[in-house]
Amino acid sequence: MSELGDTVAILHDLISYPTVSAWSNLEMIAYLAERLERAGARVALIQDESGLKANLFATLGPETDGGIVLSGHTDVVPVEDQDWSSDPFELYETDGYLYGRGTCDMKGFIAAALAMAPHFAERGLTRPLHFAFTYDEEVGCIGAQQLVRELKDREIRPEIAIIGEPTSMQIVEGHKGCHEYTTEFRGLEGHGSSPDRGVNAAEYAARYVARLLYLREELKGRAPADSRFDPPWTTINIGKIAGGVAHNVIPSRAEVEWEMRPVQTSDASFVLNDLQDYCRDALLPAMQAVAPEADIVTHIVGEVTGLEPADENAARALVAELTGANGADVVPFGTEAGLFQQMGMSAVLCGPGSIEQAHKADEYVSFSQLELCLDMLKKLGDRIAA
Repeated sequence: MSELGDTVAILHDLISYPTVSAWSNLEMIAYLAERLERAGARVALIQDESGLKANLFATLGPETDGGIVLSGHTDVVPVEDQDWSSDPFELYETDGYLYGRGTCDMKGFIAAALAMAPHFAERGLTRPLHFAFTYDEEVGCIGAQQLVRELKDREIRPEIAIIGEPTSMQIVEGHKGCHEYTTEFRGLEGHGSSPDRGVNAAEYAARYVARLLYLREELKGRAPADSRFDPPWTTINIGKIAGGVAHNVIPSRAEVEWEMRPVQTSDASFVLNDLQDYCRDALLPAMQAVAPEADIVTHIVGEVTGLEPADENAARALVAELTGANGADVVPFGTEAGLFQQMGMSAVLCGPGSIEQAHKADEYVSFSQLELCLDMLKKLGDRIAA
């Protein structure tokens, strides 16, 4: 069977694992481990605290520093409330396209890397080639954060990371950070006819949201003059507001789920410091004047750094050589790449499929995109072969 045929067969298997972030990914990880071990890779599984999820880190080639990481996340977003034309967890092929949840984001890249593993092993690599497959990227890059800590502890120091996010096989050298939070408001319930006797958590949540919207406008004036992002400034999004039980009850609990996408680390500090001061000086005194136990607590879901474009970038140079691409772009969405960059690696995004298809019903990747990805990986094998 050809490399493309192998890739499609593997992708068929990967799509059948419903690795929505809320569920376990262990069956898919076991599948990946078995195939990589069969190819001769040294495989390590790194479980989370629950024991229901795991990262996989595997290596072909010599046990030395340096080398190249091929990275992808195993989790996918939910399919509920989406109008799919076919079963999202069964690969469907038609007219040169492969449909299913995760086909482009990003099991297509993982399938291609897995299909090429035996060929890499046969070449006799002169540099380590690592495979890093993580959990919970879609909910805060949680698995990758654990993985980079583990690599540091084990003193494993790769040089280059290629993250196979869907970029239509174009090189992406920069993206914004992604900071996600849930802010919880704890008030004092009571009868709606006496609002002054309670602490309405929903009202204080609304005031907090108003402050976020004010900061969102302030951030537009902080955009760096040379920002290449669209939009060029740090953004804030209100994802969910929840609280209350009935029209005539003062709610004692409320939550706001929100995120920001910093173009620079100073913007994140600007927002968080402002909110801390606003809660301390304005909201909490008013709440605790009625109920001393009232409180506002912000839980960090994930604070993932952005990928900063660099003048010198070995990953960009390598992938440009492999693909023939001229230039590199930046994107507004977040990935795990910044975590690898923080660890000291040069990093880029380059993978099959388009972000325009990700997270939607009837997500797909084309055969032509998979072929381009396989061509890049074949040339990578040539580049680092003995």
